[in-house]
Amino acid sequence: MDTGEKDQTPPGFLKFRLLIAYDGSGYEGWQVQKIGTGVQEIIETALGKLFPGKPRLHGSSRTDAGVHALGMVAHFIAPVSQCRMEPRKLALALNAWLPEDIRVIKASRARSPFHARFSATGKAYRYAIWNHPASNPLLRHVSWHVPRKLDVHAMQRAARAFIGRHDFSSFTANPGYRRSSTIRNITQCRVVARGPLITITIHGDGFLYKMCRGIAGTLAEVGLGKLDASEITRILRQQDRRVAGMTAPAHGLVLWKVFYGKKAAITSARSLPAK
Repeated sequence: MDTGEKDQTPPGFLKFRLLIAYDGSGYEGWQVQKIGTGVQEIIETALGKLFPGKPRLHGSSRTDAGVHALGMVAHFIAPVSQCRMEPRKLALALNAWLPEDIRVIKASRARSPFHARFSATGKAYRYAIWNHPASNPLLRHVSWHVPRKLDVHAMQRAARAFIGRHDFSSFTANPGYRRSSTIRNITQCRVVARGPLITITIHGDGFLYKMCRGIAGTLAEVGLGKLDASEITRILRQQDRRVAGMTAPAHGLVLWKVFYGKKAAITSARSLPAK
C-alpha cells in the first residue's frame, strides 16, 4: 500500500532505498531491540558514521530472531547537504562499517512517496529443509535438518491448499499486540526437492507473525505422515493455532524478495549534489 503524501520527502532532504542481505544467526531479528541486537540497529550505527544526523532506517519486514534475508528493503532520508557520494559508493561505504554477516547489496535514490514497508505489494519467503539421515555441515545454519524421509508429493498437494485468500489464524503465533486482520492472500506455495534439499517457496501480499514457519512446520508434518494433505483446508477454517503443525525453526527461513508496484519505482542512480 502506498501511503502517498504521508511519506513525501521533506524539502532539503533526499530519500535512499537499500537492498540488504544478512545472516540472522547472531541477531534478535530485524528491529531495534530492548534486549539483544537487531540488524536495523547495526545498519543505523553504520549510517551514523556517514551522516551526522544519524538517519532512522525503515525496513520492509520484521524478520524474527534467527531468520535470514537476501532481499530486505529499507529506506532512510538525509539532508541534501550531507549527500556527497553516488549511491553505488554509498553501499561500499556502509559495508566498510558493517560486520561480515550484514551487507548492503545495492543503494539507490528513491522517489519521494516511496516507503519500504507501506509501498510493498508483496513478499517472497523461502524455507529450506535438509532431508537426510545425516545433517549437512555446510547448511546447518540455513536449513532445518529433518532426518526422517519426507513424502514430497504429499507436501506438494498440501501446499496448493494455502493458495488464495484465507484467514491464517491457525498458522500464526500471538505477536503480543492487536492485529487489524489475520486474512492474507497467498499467490504461490510451492515445494521443490533437489536431492535431499527441499525448498518451500511462499509468495503473498503480506505475512503474519511466524506464519511462514507455521506453514513450513505443518507441511513437514504432512511429509512425515502426521497430517493428511487434505486436512489443510479444515485447519484453515478452524482458525485455531492448536490444530495446525509445529512452528519450524527460524534458521531455515529467508526473506527472499520484496515486491513493489510502479509507483514505488526508484529513480535512476545518478550523482548526488555536492555541498
